[in-house]
Order: sequence, then structure tokens, then C-alpha cells
Amino acid sequence: MPIDYARPGIFTTLDADQLPLAEALPSDPVEICRAVRGLVVHPGETAMLELPEDRMAEKNLRPASAIVRALTRLDPAPLDVPRPPHLRVVGTCRHFAALSVALLRLRGIQARARAGFSTYFAPGKSVDHWITEYRSAGEGRWVRIDSQIIDGHPVARPEDLAPGEFLTGGEAWSLYRKGAVDPDTFGVLGTTHAWGVAEIRGNAIRDLAALATMETLPWDEWGRMTASYEGKTGPDYDLLIDEVAAVCAADAPDAVDRLYRSAELQVPDGIR
Repeated sequence: MPIDYARPGIFTTLDADQLPLAEALPSDPVEICRAVRGLVVHPGETAMLELPEDRMAEKNLRPASAIVRALTRLDPAPLDVPRPPHLRVVGTCRHFAALSVALLRLRGIQARARAGFSTYFAPGKSVDHWITEYRSAGEGRWVRIDSQIIDGHPVARPEDLAPGEFLTGGEAWSLYRKGAVDPDTFGVLGTTHAWGVAEIRGNAIRDLAALATMETLPWDEWGRMTASYEGKTGPDYDLLIDEVAAVCAADAPDAVDRLYRSAELQVPDGIR
């Protein structure tokens, strides 16, 4: 089937018994994403919560239905009800983005997750990050919104990110290929190994998958991604990433679908 950003995908479909939990959510896209801010807590914000160690595994949940299931085990309230931090699901930026996409699509709003890098978490660094885009019918454009920081910090308008505040993997790759950025400033905070060209390549492929409505975890690897991190790929792989970046920038779902379906780039069954 053609890509339809208004319809839930594999990772953004809620179970039938979960649908009543979303009935009281607002219809405004920004307010839907604001509701998600009250449902997920980032691992970096859990230090003072004294959560059981097994709660950290929640960051590995892929489907929105599993995220909601974990959430309602902690507190069965509807999804429009914000939880105190200790009763939120522990999740990365990808959880904020994927759950936002799920609830936006549930309202019939065109939405998609984007994998790439924020420029606002660490001075001089472009940090591995996921955000949400929704299609503004009135403005005829995709609006970039960061549900994780929607209440105001560290950018002026997290509900409508300014150009350059977030770079998709493909956008970062294109800047790197032009010599406009230092690739070693791109990576994952708290790590020493997930920095540089390989991380940009990885997020370009993860962003293509997200545009194909396959919102993987930030650390999922497939195809030659692991070889790339190990420095074992060559110019032919970089040419493939050039194609990925161009297709992701073109905003053409048919082209995304065709490229994504190649054996090199498609998310394998083991990750689904």
C-alpha cells in the first residue's frame, strides 16, 4: 500500500481496547504532543525518581501499543491525564516522537517521526535526537515539533522548530558531504563511540525507515550499518547514503517507498 501518514503503521497502531483511552485527547496537534510530554519520562530525568532497575527496560519498547500498555499498568488513567514523572513510561526521544505520531494519526492528522540531530542540547554539538512532524493543512507545510521539550526549553518555539535547530540524518549527511560541518560534532551524548560519520549514516537510514512508517529504536542497526560503525564500508556505501539523503529531502512518499524496499535498507523482521 502507498505510504499514508494519516494512518497508523506497524509501530504506531494502538490496540482496540486502548482506543477509549485516547477519546478525550484534544484535536489540536500541538496539544496532542503536549499530552505526550506528560506520559513519557526521559532516562536522563529519572535519577531522582528511585525507579526499580527493571523500569529502565521500557526504553526498549517499540510499538506505541506496548508503550501505552506499560503506561496504564502504572496508572490506568486516560491519555489526556498527565502523570507525575515516576508514573510515566521511561523512554528516549524516540518514544516521545513515536507516541506523538501514533496519537496524531489516530486523529487522522498526517504525522511522521524524524531521526537526526538536535543542535540545542549541547553547545557546539549536534546530538542524536528524534522529533515529530505533522502536516499543517492551513499552511501547507510540515511542522517540526519536539514533544520532549514542548514546555519551552531550550529553544524559543519547540512547537515549531526553526530551520537548523533539528537536522534529519539526511540533512546532516548532505552538509557533511559539502564540507559544511565537522562530522565529529555529531553523535550520542554519554557515549564515546557513537560519534562521527557513521552516526550520521545510521540516522540517515533510520530517518528513511521512519518516513516509510517504520519507527525503529535509535540504536537499531541493519544492513551495513554495523560495518559502517566499525569503519568497514567504502565509497559505494556513501553513494547509497547520498541517495537516501536526496530521497528523504524530496518529500515524495512513492520514492521513499521504492528506495526503502531495497534489501539493503528495509528493516528486517527481527526488529519489527
